[in-house]
Amino acid sequence: MRRKLLAAAPLGVIAALLVPSAAFGADGPSLAETVSSVNTTWVIVAGILVMFMQAGFAFLEIGFSRAKNAGAGIAKILVNFSISSLCYWAVGFALAFGGTAAIAGTHGFFLDVSTDAASTAKIIPLVGVTGVNPAALLFFQFVFCAVSLAIVWGTTLERIKFAAYVIYAIIFSSLIYPVISHWIFGGGWLQANIGMQDFAGSTVVHLIGATGALAALLLLGPRIGKFASNGKPRAIPGHSMPLVGLGVLILWLGWFGFNPGSTLAAIGNRFAEVVVVTNLAAAAGVVAAVSVMYVKSKTIDIGMAGNGAIAALVAITAPSGYVEYWAAPIIGAVAGVIVVFGVLAIDKVLDDPVGALSAHGLAGVWGTLSCGIFTAPRLAELNGVGDGGLWYTGSFHQLGAQALGIAVAFGCVFVVSYATFWLIKKTIGLRVTAEQEDVGLDISEHGMYGYPEQFIPQPEYSTGVQHGPSAAPTAVPAPAAVTQMATQPETQG
Repeated sequence: MRRKLLAAAPLGVIAALLVPSAAFGADGPSLAETVSSVNTTWVIVAGILVMFMQAGFAFLEIGFSRAKNAGAGIAKILVNFSISSLCYWAVGFALAFGGTAAIAGTHGFFLDVSTDAASTAKIIPLVGVTGVNPAALLFFQFVFCAVSLAIVWGTTLERIKFAAYVIYAIIFSSLIYPVISHWIFGGGWLQANIGMQDFAGSTVVHLIGATGALAALLLLGPRIGKFASNGKPRAIPGHSMPLVGLGVLILWLGWFGFNPGSTLAAIGNRFAEVVVVTNLAAAAGVVAAVSVMYVKSKTIDIGMAGNGAIAALVAITAPSGYVEYWAAPIIGAVAGVIVVFGVLAIDKVLDDPVGALSAHGLAGVWGTLSCGIFTAPRLAELNGVGDGGLWYTGSFHQLGAQALGIAVAFGCVFVVSYATFWLIKKTIGLRVTAEQEDVGLDISEHGMYGYPEQFIPQPEYSTGVQHGPSAAPTAVPAPAAVTQMATQPETQG
């Protein structure tokens, strides 16, 4: 009898679990509501991972800056993220996803859709299989915008006025990013009519950011001392490679929200495939960049290892939902090679402290073009955008669509960005004074040092410099060691 009871116990547990489901099935959520809730939860989680990339950018840029500019990056990240939060909610999201018009969306300003089913239905891709809540989609797409904006400032470190951040952030998050993302992400003309493929933003996020960075850099000029009198570039080493490494790892982690989150669905588990594709590419990028740099310099370059990871992640962003596993290491490795030669070539003529033009710009171009080569026909059909790539079809059609999209996005963003920065330069000024640049942005723009103990002598080791609240911080000069330049060509990104 006891054995029979023990044998029946599992059946009793199953029955107990099924009875409440049957009893409350009529009042519980429907299947569609459950699917929507699960997918919405995944999109929010993925968005949080992408938001965490802001910390990665902060550490990366701070690490590649000199100690006298270490604190400035924090204010920049926080203020830009906050400004773009408000602007994207008010205007940007509606322009990007408020309908399927060719140029820009027309619905959803201030996310005014929660009580209007007709307006909600006009926001894509909320209808259909994913059923993602509008608020979740707004948050997810906003953090993409914030990442793209963060990329802009990599080329401007250590010499740009803080006011320029504020002005450009408003224009970028309200107009530039939303309109281009609508063309490629939101059912606009490049996606709907041309069939351009960009799963998670090699062009929309990374190339756009790098293009704005190029426009700013051309008007801003190099840091003092970057180029010798004969035009030869000098290295201005960053103060902390450990921070750079931490930043790269945080960005790598965040990319698992970036690309897999762009499935906009947890149901079906497709996002897991995108995770693997993303990781394979990143790993190949590191190996390729380190290998190429070792052949060139016989050293394992720390900066290039990080740039190899970022460039590969940028490159796989567009094809991550379109290619099979085998293509991912190829795309990542090519990006790792591109970033090495790109950083070394650009460093001869432009002062890009973090290698943004190469890691986000050149790698973004390559990643977008790689769709035209490696897109699997089955995945193109699954995503409903474009056709298979050259490898499968023997046709250059998709490659041409990708190239056209790159040219259009780059041209439009560069013109608007250059005009914006030109107006800033002619009105309030784009660059700090030579004196402010020499003492560092921490103290000249923000009134405090990122590393106070390095610049302010302690009372117990008095050097005759005034201390206490009445002391004028700007009277404490930056030590000569901070502004000395190395004589070897720069290899850090």
